[in-house]
Parts: sequence; structure tokens; C-alpha cells
Amino acid sequence: MTFPWLTTIGVLPLVGALLIAVIPRGRVALIKSAAIGFAVATLALTVAMMTQFRSGSDAQFQFAQSYQWIPDYGIGFRVGVDGVALLLIALTAFLVPVVLLASWNVTSKTKSYFVLILVLETALIGCFAATDVFLFYVFFEVMLVPMYFLIGVWGGERRVYAAVKFFLYTLLAGLLMLVAILTMYFRTKNGLEGVGANGTFEYAKWLELDIPQATQNWLFLGFAIAFAVKVPLFPFHTWLPDAHTEAPTGGSVLLAAVMLKIGTFGFLRYSIPLFPEAARDTFATPMMILGLIGIFYGALVAIVQKDIKRLVAYTSIAHLGYIVLGLFAFTSQGQAGSVLYMINHGLSTGALFLIIGFLYERRHTRLISEYGGLRKVVPVLAGTFLIAGLSSLALPGLNGFVSEFLVLLGTYSRHPALGIIATFGIILAALYILIAYQRTMQGEITVEANRDLKDLTIREKVVIGPVLVLIIALGVVPGPALRVIEPAVERVLDRVNATDPAPSLTETAGSSK
Repeated sequence: MTFPWLTTIGVLPLVGALLIAVIPRGRVALIKSAAIGFAVATLALTVAMMTQFRSGSDAQFQFAQSYQWIPDYGIGFRVGVDGVALLLIALTAFLVPVVLLASWNVTSKTKSYFVLILVLETALIGCFAATDVFLFYVFFEVMLVPMYFLIGVWGGERRVYAAVKFFLYTLLAGLLMLVAILTMYFRTKNGLEGVGANGTFEYAKWLELDIPQATQNWLFLGFAIAFAVKVPLFPFHTWLPDAHTEAPTGGSVLLAAVMLKIGTFGFLRYSIPLFPEAARDTFATPMMILGLIGIFYGALVAIVQKDIKRLVAYTSIAHLGYIVLGLFAFTSQGQAGSVLYMINHGLSTGALFLIIGFLYERRHTRLISEYGGLRKVVPVLAGTFLIAGLSSLALPGLNGFVSEFLVLLGTYSRHPALGIIATFGIILAALYILIAYQRTMQGEITVEANRDLKDLTIREKVVIGPVLVLIIALGVVPGPALRVIEPAVERVLDRVNATDPAPSLTETAGSSK
């Protein structure tokens, strides 16, 4: 029997949360240390699992486990990962200990805060690992609860409004997906060989269903609206700036870096493979246009923001627009670039929110006008901001460049006009990042309170250092990540019967001999 990697990795943070829940509230240092210990153990197990992953395997999912849960309704505890899910689980496992260490100074309801972060980690891992659609839906909704409380209890002045808006938007959109899930379930009853009258929620079995395109269109919408709200795509985005602005630093990091990727992951795992004709023939162009609108809308609104946290929140809308654009271009470069973009955006935007959190702890303000000239008094902090910002604007040599280049290349090869238009979004990205850096870090110190700021502490350097190392490493050596991603992308493209419009460089060289 193989080791139950995914079950162990998913359950370990939850076990940690339950154990921490019984520690007396006064043992604050023990609570924090235990939470970080369980998060680090989860990361170590994830790294060990990654060493066992075989990117050349023919299996759709590796480390698969399947157990009966509610057999009368075809519901099972089924988990497994492909290359996409593997990297997103790794991103989650990496960032949670970073977030917990960054939250060391949380003093209000400390035990509840650290417990909720660990519960959220289990829900996020469950979303990426689930190969039973009912199980996926359970985790998809459960993860709303810890994030709701993180925003509503530890957030800013408008935290209750932001938390309720976040919860209602995503919950109601999820109900549309539930209707589509139930419709698919009833279609499996006696409609698939070996399933029987009980039906099934097994993802692999759903891929065998023969669904007319007209029905696919409606079912695609049920899933896609839920994922579009989660991304969020324009015009479903209005909850995001409020949630990001009001959330505590740890909540903002996990929301931007991981939770938003549930939406783009959902498109790639569910919406496209389950409804291939609808995705390819009916919705590809509209989805790409929405992605394109998001690129420019997010960037333009970010440029005029006065609140630096709100600025970064709007940049996420722009970045995720690129990801959606690449997914629906239906080229190997576009989809591989989009998946890599999910990881890279999680690192770069997560780093930006961590740095903004460091600033807020020192000045307790997010207004850009309250800063200026900080490079002179906190040079290390300013340097980390610069690296994270350059990563966000996709500077060559940093992680954002390769993924954005692949998305644009893949989009251009099938839709040249959309690819060219999207390229101009790079200019706006440079504007909003460089303007923010200039106004906060460059120039003269005009606010007296900034003259006595302390530079990054050892703890803060330990928090941000590993993130910056990965930002640089994935910019210099993206190949290993792409090799893990490509087989999963190829299966999706085969499912929708899509091939790259032009031959690869290898094929071209071979034909010329």
C-alpha cells in the first residue's frame, strides 16, 4: 500500500488546529509555535510528495486514493493530483508557514486566528486534491468560513461590510455551480456503464458523459459564473478590493495568492474538460474578452488608487485577466503559461501584501501620500518592495516574465489581435508598480513620522526572504515547473480537440532537414 500523501497533507493542518484549540489562551507563544510547526510539517510532507511525482506518467492523477463516503448517492472521498494541482498545493503549503510567521504580532484573539489559518489550509488543499466533484464543492464552500472570520474579526474599519460582501458574493455564485453539479449527477444515473441507479460524483466518470452542446452551454455557465466570481473576472470583481483592503495581512496573502486561483483552477479542471464543445465553440471568445477587459480595467483603476493595499488588489484583477486569456486561447503555450502565472502571481502579489503589512505595522496607514523617501531610512524593506514590484510587472529574469510571455505568445498564435492588445497591458503594469514605488520609496521624506522607521527585523527577513528566492529562481529556471505542468495541459487540449496553430520549433527544424 502506498503512503496516503494527500490525505495526510490535507488532514495535518486540521489536526494542528484541533490540538491548538485545546491549548489555554494564555499560552500565546506555544499556540503560535505549534501552528507554525504543523504548517512546516505540512510543507515538508508536500516537498517529499513532490519528489515522488512522475511528470512523464500516463496516469491522469497520481497519489490517488478512493474511499466510499456516502455510497447510496455515489459520493466518495476521492483525491489525486496532476501537475497543476501539485504545484498549487505546494504553493499553499509554502505560503501558510510564511503567513503564520508574518502574523506573529497578532495579539487579539490569537488562538482563533492561528486555528482559522490552519483550517483554511486544509480547505484549500482539499479543493486542489479532490477528484470527487461533491468533495470539491464541500471544500469550495467550507473555505469561505475561515476567510469570512479572518476579514470580519481581524480586518480594518469596514471589515464587517467587506466580510459579508465577500461571503455572499461567493456563496451565491457557488449555488449556481451546485445546480450544475446536481444536473450532472442525475445524468450519471443509469447513463454510464458500471455506475448504476445510485449515480456518481466521480470526476473521471463525468468525463465519459455524452452531453449535447446546448446542454453543455448551460452547465458551463453554472460552473463558470462561480469560478468567475472567485477569480474574480470583470464584472464579478467588486467584492475583491474591499476584501483585500480590509483583510489582515495573512488573509490578504492567502486570498490573493491561493484562494483566487481556485477560480482559474476550476476553469481548467472542470469547466473546460467537462464541457469541451461549450468551452471551445461558445465561450472561448467571450471569456478571452472578459480577461482582456480585466487586464486594462484592473491596471487603470490601480494607477489612480490612493490606498496602496487597494492598488495591489486591483493589480490582481489585471494579472488574473492574463491567466484567463491564456486558458481560453487553447494553445499549449497559453495554458502552460497561465498555470505558471497562477504560481508566479501568488508569489509576487503575496510578497507585495507582506511588505505592505510590514509598512502598516510601522505607520498604521495605507495611504500612499503618508509615505515617500523610505528608501533612505528602510533600504532593505525598499529593496524587497522593488523586487516584488518588478516581478509583478514581469521584468525579464524574475518569475513573472516567463509566464506572461507564454500567455501572450499562446494568445497571439491563435488570436493575433487579442494578443497584441493584451501586450499593451504590460505598459500599464509598469506604470502602476513604478508609480507606487516612486511615491513611497523615492524622493524626499516629507512626513516626520517616517524618519524614525525601523528596517526589517530578522523575523521579517525570514518571512520575505524565501518568497523572494522563489521569485528569482522561477525567473531564472522555470523549466522544471513547466515540465510538471505540460502533461496536464496536453490532456485538457486533447479533451477539447485543440492543437497549436503553428508547428513547434522542433518540428520546423526537423522538416527542414
